[in-house]
Amino acid sequence: MATLVLKLTTVEPEKMSQALNVCATALASGAAVSLWLTGDAVRLATPGFAAGIELDQSAPFDQLIDAVRAGGRLTACTQCLGRRGLGQEDLLPGVEIRGASGFVEEILQPAVQALVY
Repeated sequence: MATLVLKLTTVEPEKMSQALNVCATALASGAAVSLWLTGDAVRLATPGFAAGIELDQSAPFDQLIDAVRAGGRLTACTQCLGRRGLGQEDLLPGVEIRGASGFVEEILQPAVQALVY
């Protein structure tokens, strides 16, 4: 099955819900999933942030992030973290830190579908 690489760039609840639900659905379908957090979305990789966000008719954001962490790959942007004064010690366990070259390498692989929210 193909790999889904999804880049999330915002903490706007509706866009986060859409992106995280697509990731969770892809995982449930057996696809490999890689979620990249950039811009303000890197805050989703910090403990407690996702639990504080609610959206009607959406699964809890902390549960969606945990599903991605458990079954996929979660990456936070190096520069985006730096601009916010965040480092590896501030992130949830298992979150990787990588930059644009890693994203480009990942999306240019065969059988990869990339989406940006």
